[in-house]
Amino acid sequence: MVFTIANQKGGVGKTTTAVHLAAALAAKRVRTLLIDLDPQANATSGLGLPKTEGASLFGVFHGEGGAAEKIVETGRPHLWMIPAEVDLAALETELSRRDNYLLQLRTHLEPLRKGDDFDAIVIDCPPALGLVSMNALATADYLLIALQCEYLALEGLGQILKVKDDLRSAGVNKKLELGGIVMTMFDIRTNLSRQVVQEVTTHFPQEIFKAVIPRTIRLGEAPSFGKTIFEYDPLSPGATAYTELAKEVRKRFGLKKGK
Repeated sequence: MVFTIANQKGGVGKTTTAVHLAAALAAKRVRTLLIDLDPQANATSGLGLPKTEGASLFGVFHGEGGAAEKIVETGRPHLWMIPAEVDLAALETELSRRDNYLLQLRTHLEPLRKGDDFDAIVIDCPPALGLVSMNALATADYLLIALQCEYLALEGLGQILKVKDDLRSAGVNKKLELGGIVMTMFDIRTNLSRQVVQEVTTHFPQEIFKAVIPRTIRLGEAPSFGKTIFEYDPLSPGATAYTELAKEVRKRFGLKKGK
């Protein structure tokens, strides 16, 4: 099952959510592969992995091996990764020159989708709805939206949902569904955060996750040490929130807890 975590804006907790959802699923023995498609490679460094030349999927698009050859161990049980590095910045241009340019990633990941090595594949997109993100959506079974608790975020929500619908109606990915909305950067001190959560809940009562990710310093600090929040501060509100999110995801999508 493939989950693409996307938002056209940066700084909304998208990568933080991708990393911690993947890590929390793996902690429950759900065999999880995290794919970093952002040339900034924040998900890669957030797990303490180096930005190594040739380690990303970029070479695969040029026929240099398969996606499976790019998988690396993260040092955490049940969690693997395909890291990113700066060469992915050229992928937008490369894709624009290809036939079936929206289906390139899906073609390369199809062996992993069909295989039995992973229970969940989590894709972290760049902070833009360009061709790389479109490819990730064309590959996914479910779109997960990380949405910060600000009013301007609601405008972007409509945009990304339209993109999802366009991909479905065009036949690019007829099976793509909105898997859920993760509210991030919730500030308990402000009425605004509560109002935004309430508005999203009103319009998407079935899609919004109950777990709300707080705005905390500890979540921001953890990546600089190459650690997840579960390793950096396992008793923090951020760790608790992402554990609850993973529990909801496992239940909603039938991801079995390993023995």
